[in-house]
Amino acid sequence: MFKVLVPAVAALGLVVFAAQSGAGASPAGTAMGGPVMGWSVHHEGALAKLAYGVANTDQLALMVTCMPGDASAVVYGDVQPEGARPAQADPAAQPADPLSGGAAIETRITLSDPALLGLARQGRMAVRGEPGVLQIAATPDERRLVADFLAYCSPVRA
Repeated sequence: MFKVLVPAVAALGLVVFAAQSGAGASPAGTAMGGPVMGWSVHHEGALAKLAYGVANTDQLALMVTCMPGDASAVVYGDVQPEGARPAQADPAAQPADPLSGGAAIETRITLSDPALLGLARQGRMAVRGEPGVLQIAATPDERRLVADFLAYCSPVRA
C-alpha cells in the first residue's frame, strides 16, 4: 500500500508546487533543488502514453493512454483534466492503473477535448485534484510531443 501511496502523494505535492509557482513544466524545481516535472511520451507496443511527472521515476501526477485509431483516451492519476467524464475501469478492457495498482477510477477523454487540444496549442491544461483546479504548463518542445501523441492516436491516422 505504501509503495503506491508515497509516490502518489509526492506527485500530487509536486503538481501543486509547480502550479502555484506558475512554473508548470519549466525547470523551477531545479532552482529549489527539487525534481522537475514535465511532459513525456512513451510507447509500449502500439499503446501510447502521455505522462506528466518526474522523468525516470514512478512519480506521475497524470497519464493519458491511447491506441492508434481511438477516438478517446484513458486518463489515470492524482489529477484529472477539467471536464473529463469519470468511468469505472473495466479490468478486462484496460491494464491496471499503473499509479494505483488498479484501485483508481479511470477517466475517458476524447482526443478532441479542449483540455488536450489546449495543451498542444497553448501549452496549458486545467486539471482538477484534491487542492482544486490547477493549470499545468508545457514547454514548446512538450507541446510538440503532445501534438504528436494526439496525431498518433487520432482515428484519422488509422
